[in-house]
Amino acid sequence: MKMTFRWFGEGRDSISLKQIKQIPGCTGLMGVLDQYAAGEEWPLHVIQDYVRHVHDAGLEVEVIESVNIHEDIKLGKPSRDRYIKNYIKTIRSLAQCGVKVIVYNFMPVFDWLRTDLAHVIPEDGSNSLYFDEAELKGMTPVQIVENTAKSSNGFSLPGWEPERLAELQSILEQYKLIDEDKLRENYKYFLDAVIPTCEEVGMVLACHPDDPAWPVFGLPRIAHSQADFDKIVKLHDSPCNTVCLCTGSLGSDPANDIPAIIRHFGEMHRIGCAHVRNIKFLGPHKFRESSHLSSDGSLDLYEIMKALYETCPDTYVRPDHGRMIWDEVGRPGYGLYDRALGVAYLNGLWEAIGKNAKAAN
Repeated sequence: MKMTFRWFGEGRDSISLKQIKQIPGCTGLMGVLDQYAAGEEWPLHVIQDYVRHVHDAGLEVEVIESVNIHEDIKLGKPSRDRYIKNYIKTIRSLAQCGVKVIVYNFMPVFDWLRTDLAHVIPEDGSNSLYFDEAELKGMTPVQIVENTAKSSNGFSLPGWEPERLAELQSILEQYKLIDEDKLRENYKYFLDAVIPTCEEVGMVLACHPDDPAWPVFGLPRIAHSQADFDKIVKLHDSPCNTVCLCTGSLGSDPANDIPAIIRHFGEMHRIGCAHVRNIKFLGPHKFRESSHLSSDGSLDLYEIMKALYETCPDTYVRPDHGRMIWDEVGRPGYGLYDRALGVAYLNGLWEAIGKNAKAAN
């Protein structure tokens, strides 16, 4: 297992590489180059500079997140081939720089969705990301975008880049013609085009689940259950076509047995990396982010880490979506302190699980 930390880049993150380097047991990043819009090719020299900068800080960067897929690819428009060619060029450039895993998603229009980015937790006064589907009633998608932008503390949020959502109303109209089967068909077209290059250069694609784990605003969503991901890995049967096992995204639906899902795909060698976090169920389609501690949320982090240890022990892991604690101000969900505590907790679980396994043998 390689413990990593999401970092958005110099000048775009409130956290420094020096701070990340000081987190015990954290050896690298799941990096981001979010200055490029979906569909753009990432220049090789920019990737090289980014990787060199991370290495100079004594950290690895073998996973890159958010190489976003252009909506024309998801919609199956004729222009998709141009954007797929750019994606393939980016795959080659990232591989040339030592990157081994690309995390992406195939969610139409919206990435993750929350109704409050700073919901106060009454038990301790911290705040966290929060979702209540009842609050969406009477709100339009455009209003959700505006509210999210206003609550971001001045930071760009992954999946909510203004350029990508500028034509929101027009894109929503186009999706009225796309159902789950058609979206899956367009997804296969993308995978069939890019996976051969991944196999050639040794790159793994890891699909992030829908977040939350159900359809929103009537949009088709095809990645929020074990059955969904079974279909995804079969769209193009290759070791390079894998899952980014996000415990909080899948875990937002209580029907998803996260340890069982990890074991299922871990035994298939189809987990490219894992985002590990906890959430607290508050009612139907209503939850908030909690600390990583099992007792603070609704997910059993011990069983989750045990499933990873037993089925995919060499995978990349990072803590995810921490609370804002100790008066920290930063990108919602991506502060330093609570995620650093998450690293310590996950590493402690991993050490205990490993020692118990050795003692049993």
